Amino acid sequence: MNVLIVDDEPPARARLRQLLEGDGKYAVVGEAQNGQQAVELCAKLLPDVVLLDISMPGISGIETARHLNELEKPPAVIFTTAYDEYAVEAFDARAIGYVLKPVRRERLERALEQAARLSNAVLAGMSGTPRRDHISARARGELRRIPIDDVYYFLADQKYVRARHRGGEDLLDDSLKTLEEEFADAFVRIHRGALVAVSKIEALRRADDGRVEVVLRLDDGRPPHGGDRLVVSRRHLAEVRRRIRGR
Repeated sequence: MNVLIVDDEPPARARLRQLLEGDGKYAVVGEAQNGQQAVELCAKLLPDVVLLDISMPGISGIETARHLNELEKPPAVIFTTAYDEYAVEAFDARAIGYVLKPVRRERLERALEQAARLSNAVLAGMSGTPRRDHISARARGELRRIPIDDVYYFLADQKYVRARHRGGEDLLDDSLKTLEEEFADAFVRIHRGALVAVSKIEALRRADDGRVEVVLRLDDGRPPHGGDRLVVSRRHLAEVRRRIRGR
């Protein structure tokens, strides 16, 4: 079983490596010192299990686990932490193990054995994760975190989704359907290829060709990219109006 160790403290990583390397059943394929590195290494190394610290600077272990669940082949996650108050959040993030520090060999063994019994299909079928505060995008080989409150709209763009946000634009691996399901409280579908943040809608206007368009309240002062026309389809117009009235 291939294992990735994630902890911001080198002694903690060394301790876990020592425990794992004492047993021929496990191979440590890498180490990460923060959540961003963990997501990048998981996408590259495809570990079976991630031993993940919860309290880390930057992206917390809980949020890191949510990002790992979005990978095409998500690893099993076992949290390692010195605090037990995170247990509920940990299992909301689909963790299958929770090991308190200082980590004991016997407890770690039990968690790893449990991970070995659960397939990715089983993990994918477990209860959904809470709504994210950020979405992730890759830009020039780096993982970029975008606050969901900064997003103006999502547009389907061939096999990707384009997110227009306060900081510019990025392509996402998420599908428009999954984004709609997760952020239904904040975004409304205006046609089959676009979701718009309800809070960012200034008004609706009728264009010269008779079609209804969304007028956005853009905090950064930039126009929609490339002259995007955010047209509301007839099918979705009533719902868009209802959501605007209900703000």
